Amino acid sequence: MKIALKTPFFLLISIFLYSSQIAQSQNLNTPVQSTPSPFWSKVRFGGGMGLAFGGNFTDITLAPGAIYDFNSYVSLGFGLQGSYIRQKNAFETYLYGANTLLLINPIPELQLSTEVEQLRVNTSYSNLGFSENFWNTALFFGIGYVNENVTIGIRYNVLHKAERNVYSEAWMPFVRVYF
Repeated sequence: MKIALKTPFFLLISIFLYSSQIAQSQNLNTPVQSTPSPFWSKVRFGGGMGLAFGGNFTDITLAPGAIYDFNSYVSLGFGLQGSYIRQKNAFETYLYGANTLLLINPIPELQLSTEVEQLRVNTSYSNLGFSENFWNTALFFGIGYVNENVTIGIRYNVLHKAERNVYSEAWMPFVRVYF
């Protein structure tokens, strides 16, 4: 019985002390202004996504990312990627991984990039009855045209191996969007 009486009393006292502490820490006559920290004011978020359907084929990709602008010339970023690819009665692939990205803008309209990408590839071949799992590493060097938050360009994978790679070609066009 004593515990039942003490618990509500303790709870009531705790709420009172907590609310009085909040009231003392705020000046109700002054509006609260939130200023972003210097770090977060230099971070931009974005990435890419892709959807392709047709002819018993499905390709869904989601690749969020963030970059930190050291200045107007150099940015460094990190991203994640997840993809699902399926050709009916042939194969089903899951890709997931991460990448790091270095961006250099010698002039506002031109962007040079270096990107290291590490993807885990899990593929099941339904018509052949087996599966394969491997890591795919890519090192891309790219160049693009910048227009505000959008960069359109082309990149080249210097580690491309035609016999075992998730990309069919070493050259790849890209679109990057960061806000």
